[in-house]
Amino acid sequence: DLLLSNSCIPFLGSTEGLDFRTLLLDEERSRLLVGTKDHIFLLNLVDVNKNVKKIYWPAAKEKVELCKLAGKDAQTECANFIRVLQPYNRTHVYVCGTGAFHPLCGYIELG
Repeated sequence: DLLLSNSCIPFLGSTEGLDFRTLLLDEERSRLLVGTKDHIFLLNLVDVNKNVKKIYWPAAKEKVELCKLAGKDAQTECANFIRVLQPYNRTHVYVCGTGAFHPLCGYIELG
């Protein structure tokens, strides 16, 4: 119904398989941060397909290999699924991902 009424703009994403896990609304900068499989997208709230910024943050190759050796599925489990996007201060966001069963966290500068 939203598409038919022209009330929304669908996010076209990218060629990577998207697996949305977490969202963070940054009203101050008119952005939406989206955590997916191996990526963090920074989207413009006015038009989510305009000036899309993307951070590629995969799990380390050796961690992916260990995950596969443990019998996990390479496509659905052995990746860095972004699970946490949390404001840290006015300039940074705290981010955590699964890291192919070896969690890792860091900070993103929003400048």
